[in-house]
Amino acid sequence: MFEQSFKNIDDVLHRDAGVGTELDYIEQTSWILFLKYLNDFEEDKKTEAALAGKKYEYIIDQKFRWEVWAYPKTTDGKLDHNKALSGNDLINFVDHELFPYLKKFKTSDSSNTIEYKIGEIFSELKNKIQSGYALRNILDIVDGMRFRTDSEKHELSHLYESKIKNMGNAGRNGGEFYTPRPLIKTIVKVVAPKIGEKIYDGAVGSAGFLVEAFSYLKESKKLSTSDVEILQKKTFYGKEIKSLAYIIGVMNMILHGIEAPNIIHTNTLAENISDIQEKDRFDIVLANPPFGAGIRKEVQQNFPIKTCETAFLFLQHFIKILKAGGRAGIVIKNTFLSNTDNASISLRKLLLESCNLHTVLDLPGGTFTGAGVETVILFFEKGSQTKKTWFYQLNLSRNLGKTNPLNEKDLEEFVTLQKTKANSQNSWTIDMANVDQKIFDLSVKNPNKNTDQKLREPKEILEEISKLDRESKNIQNNISKYLS
Repeated sequence: MFEQSFKNIDDVLHRDAGVGTELDYIEQTSWILFLKYLNDFEEDKKTEAALAGKKYEYIIDQKFRWEVWAYPKTTDGKLDHNKALSGNDLINFVDHELFPYLKKFKTSDSSNTIEYKIGEIFSELKNKIQSGYALRNILDIVDGMRFRTDSEKHELSHLYESKIKNMGNAGRNGGEFYTPRPLIKTIVKVVAPKIGEKIYDGAVGSAGFLVEAFSYLKESKKLSTSDVEILQKKTFYGKEIKSLAYIIGVMNMILHGIEAPNIIHTNTLAENISDIQEKDRFDIVLANPPFGAGIRKEVQQNFPIKTCETAFLFLQHFIKILKAGGRAGIVIKNTFLSNTDNASISLRKLLLESCNLHTVLDLPGGTFTGAGVETVILFFEKGSQTKKTWFYQLNLSRNLGKTNPLNEKDLEEFVTLQKTKANSQNSWTIDMANVDQKIFDLSVKNPNKNTDQKLREPKEILEEISKLDRESKNIQNNISKYLS
């Protein structure tokens, strides 16, 4: 149901002069979906209050509720054309009344409320749809989408994330904040968060790690009222620099049931890590920081190890912001393990001396569709020096790509073997005492790969060549006899 609705919305947006790219499509779809979701959320809260014999106080004033401005209905449940705005009237209302009203929520007393998030989202957004008739068409489509049941929310969030993934190369932002969901689920399983632990992603993007951690914790045990309160308000934290990614991340978390996500729109790397205090630290870090060079000199001054590589600065931030005993699962380029520049060597030394890097998962090319980089996952615990590291190399019998993506079954063996750090054809352990203490090279070198194939002696190879030559000569002689 939702899949066709998304397609219909894209078809409408494609014809509007104000919406030009896939990035615009997801942005404009997001604010409309959010307001419809908010309407359904409030109706559910109203029903809950009524069942408890209480009166519900609406967040949104009457004039700005969905059923008044977006889709007023007649008594038989159809669109009331006498009340429904369209054309220029609809655009004027959205631009000059609705958005300014919603922005004012940002002045609420606490940032840890859904009211504040409403204000923050609409402070970052603007309506780009120029045709009021196009907007009316989209509102009609979205009104038919229901977000009440868990299955409906699951389907919507799945398709929403598919849209994020499919943005591809539509712009520089496209794909920078999407990590394959099977990989995220696997990382969460290995890190194994517990209720009561604070979970952080400093490059939150579409909030995939936080969403999956929430799903994992919801299924980990039968939740008490206290557990639900902790998950809602004191568990998930994130930071995101890019406006669109921030909006999508907040929206994604709300769609999954976190009513007021603790996500801040800020530049994580602008914070001097020497200013991080114990109260700022987290039990768990789950992240896929952006890759690439180009970090300004003044930002590099916030870190003891100076580098223009974005991911290396994020890794320093993550190590610093973890509590003692805290655990992390971090995606990073595989060249981090072997680069010989001073920053890479210093960062590996810092990681190995201040944390127990207990597991490295080496991923094949194509894991991140269209990214063109090969990656590893670093699993570590802060507070004890690394003695041994278990490596697992994901060797698949197929090439990964857009039409053949990574799936959870691909990672089943890794999850099973990781529990005991067992050696196999795809896994092995290295002792840090045997690693070069000057460069700390941790290159992925599988000693067990193709162990069933012995290298042949030169004499054996020469004998086979001679045998093949004789056979070839005999065949030629037989052909000559036959032709004569």
